[in-house]
Amino acid sequence: MDGTVKCSANYVPLSPISFLERSAVVYRDRLSIVHENVKFTWRQTRDRCLRLASALTHLGISCGDIVAALAPNIPAMYELHFGVPMAGAVLCALNTRHDSAMVSVLLKQSEAKILFVDYQLLDVAKGALEIMSKASAKLPHLILISDRRSLAPEILEYDSFLATGESNFEIVWPNDEWDAISLNYTSGTTSRPKGVIYSHRGAYLNSLASVLLTEMTPMPVYLWTLPMFHCNGWCLTWAMAAQGGTTFA
Repeated sequence: MDGTVKCSANYVPLSPISFLERSAVVYRDRLSIVHENVKFTWRQTRDRCLRLASALTHLGISCGDIVAALAPNIPAMYELHFGVPMAGAVLCALNTRHDSAMVSVLLKQSEAKILFVDYQLLDVAKGALEIMSKASAKLPHLILISDRRSLAPEILEYDSFLATGESNFEIVWPNDEWDAISLNYTSGTTSRPKGVIYSHRGAYLNSLASVLLTEMTPMPVYLWTLPMFHCNGWCLTWAMAAQGGTTFA
């Protein structure tokens, strides 16, 4: 017997982006992120991620481009896990414990076009860019994540960057579920860090595996202790969206 013909009616590439799309409807008014005095619902998180994706495309980011992030577990870091792939780009979450020399190596190797950096790690990022500049390497565009607008007024700030995007942005879904969603680097304890690619399909399946293995119920509450830069938080960044959970960062 002949098999069915794969078409849009019976096949959609797997992607964790779909978790956010669902939660923004099913759990729209439930809290998605809590960080100190900051609180967002799933509907607001989707809106912010769409604006992020839109702003990235305005800055020239397109499919397959690398967007790096050097930040701890904060709302922006969580939003980058959705906003970057929604623009068709690949997220590269860097280890916050690396020094400027190592960050410069990874930025150069990944050919990251944008670097989002938390204000606490700004000196590390500036040091990395200085090293790259001396080596005549192409520098990524720097965007600062900070609630202190006067800290570095010469650098574009994250929320101001989001304001340049539109909430009606059309998501860039992967044409192939094997397309890359993230680029992670090993710790480099025994040698230089090595890049590891996650696909949309792999991240989707591992997210659901995390839900099953931890017996995660719908609408869980999760206090982040695992760094989101570490294997994308073992894909729990996306798994929390799958279950409409609340992230305490």
